[in-house]
Order: sequence, then structure tokens, then C-alpha cells
Amino acid sequence: MESLHFFTTAVLHWFDENGRELPWRNAELPTEQHAYAVWLSEIILQQTRIQQGWDYWQRFMERWPTVGDLAAATEDEVLRQWQGLGYYSRARNLHHAARQIVAMGRFPDTIEGIKQLKGVGDYTAAAIGSIVFGLPAAVVDGNVYRVLSRYFGIDTPINTTEGKKEFAELAQSLLPQDQPSAFNQAMMDFGAIQCTPQSPRCLLCPLSESCVALRTGRVGELPVKLKNLKVKTRRFNYIYIRCAGETAIRRRPAGDIWQGLWEPLLIEDQQTGNQALSALSAMLTPLRRGIRHVLTHRVIIADFYLLEVAEKKQLPETVVKLLSGQGYQWVKEASIADYAVPRLVEKLLEAVNEMR
Repeated sequence: MESLHFFTTAVLHWFDENGRELPWRNAELPTEQHAYAVWLSEIILQQTRIQQGWDYWQRFMERWPTVGDLAAATEDEVLRQWQGLGYYSRARNLHHAARQIVAMGRFPDTIEGIKQLKGVGDYTAAAIGSIVFGLPAAVVDGNVYRVLSRYFGIDTPINTTEGKKEFAELAQSLLPQDQPSAFNQAMMDFGAIQCTPQSPRCLLCPLSESCVALRTGRVGELPVKLKNLKVKTRRFNYIYIRCAGETAIRRRPAGDIWQGLWEPLLIEDQQTGNQALSALSAMLTPLRRGIRHVLTHRVIIADFYLLEVAEKKQLPETVVKLLSGQGYQWVKEASIADYAVPRLVEKLLEAVNEMR
């Protein structure tokens, strides 16, 4: 028990001297606005480095200063503002949750209530609940796993049911009931600044004398994570069609990556794609080949092509069938920037612009 108290006290003291000054931590904001700011930051930072996420947070807050403003936006507007952050389901969930909050009449102020918001899990609910409302709920994220596993020498895999339960209970036991906000933020910052994944600052660490991993030479081995992820490779052939100042795009369907984002003509099926590309080879201008785009669960290898015709009746029958059967629509090339697209399609558009 004494070691737990020492850990908590040391981390809080470290935070007093080294904590990051982040705009969404401004506790002087009215509660509803503070909740909106913290919630927005947590959603943006779920899969994003803080340096990149900060800029997006500021842009969102400038465009939609309140949750009501965000709820009133269209999904396309939100996706467009999110473009470049990836994991676009976060943006759709953010928008949906904003409308949930408006329907409730206020931001929920209990852990269970916060978890009812679309896209909010245990960690995000604990972060919002403790930072904004002072609720005694410990956060457990990558930083917390790393700090706790190293300090206490825990080698239970963090991506197992057993590991998640063990670390959640330990984090909760360390949480001071009267300082949940400060402690949770201290753990986030301690892992991000002091006990980093690579080259942690062990020699300057206030916990060094009692850290199990440092004493046993296992800092680089902890935390333990089972490697069971199967990565799938997909081949994309994108054809940008240019016709009298227009191009054809479609919204990507549900149930796949980049749901709701826009893309030009895509040929993915290998056999059909090879046949179609072979039939169109005389009309296609290769832009880039073998672009490797890595996602969490898959790797996409993409080829980019340009197809230019003076009028739509000159389009090959193969292309006409693909466009008509998969929901493509014609838009002005000058307005393409108004549509939210995946980063891979951004690269295609960059290649197209280089051809002008």
C-alpha cells in the first residue's frame, strides 16, 4: 500500500512541474464548453499524435465553437475538416455524438452517460469524466499501460482480457479520489514525456529507484503485447477521368474502409481489373505506379491513371458500365476540393495536378 501511495504522490509532483499546457485543459471554461473541448481533443487524439491533432482541434473549435454548431454541420463538412487524420469513423461518430448531446440538452456528466455517446469507450469516458466533472475514474491508455507495466514489472499482455482487467484495477487503485483529474492527466503526460516508448528518461525519473523494469533491465521489453494481427494486401487501380472540365467520383459504400469519403473510378478486383486495364491501355496515361499505403489491418498497393476525353460519348463502354453501375456522379474539377477524400486519393489528385 505504501508503494502505491509513493507512486501516486511522485507522479502528481512530477506533473506539477512538468505537465503540458494544452488548450482543452482550461478548467476556467464554462463546464459545457470545457466538456466539448476535452471530448473533441480525446476523439481527435485517439489515433493521432498530439502535434498533428492540436492543429485539427484548433480548426474544429474555430469553425464550430460549440457542440451545437458541430451538430448543425453536415457530415460532409465534418469529414472534409477531418481529412488527413484517417480513421474516418471517428469523424462520423463525433458528428453523431454532437447531435446526441444536443438532443439531451446538455453534456452527460456521469461515466455511464458519457459512454452512451457514439464512439466513446471506457478510456474516453474516464478522461472526460475525471477532467471535466471530477469523477473518480482512472484512464488506461497506451501511456498508462507502459508506465504501470514498467514500474510494477507486469508482463501480462496488455491486449488480452486478463491484461486489460489487471491494469484497469491497478490504475483505479492508484487514483486519488480527491484528485482524479490531475492524476489522470499526470499519467498521460508522464508516459508521453518521461516514460516514452523509445529512449525513456530513466536517469532523470523520480520513480527510478523503485522501478522494477529499470532494476531488472526490462525497460525495452515492457509492456508486452501479443502479435496476432493479420494484414491483408489489396490492389487498387484508380482512374481519374477528365472530360470537359468535369470528373467522375463516388461516395465509398458502407462496410469498407473510408466509408462516406469520395473517390474517382476504382477498379479493384484483380481479374476484372486486369481485363479492364488491358482494354483501356491505349487511352490511359499512367501517373504513378506501386504506391504503398499502409493502414492498421491492410496494405494497399495502388496504381494511378488519367483518362482524358473531350466529351462523354467518347468514353469506352467498359468505363460507362463501371460508372453507371457503381453510383458515380460527374462534378466540376474545380470543386473537387469541396469533397472529403482519403489520403491515397489526395496523392492521386496531386499527381493529376502535376500533369496540368
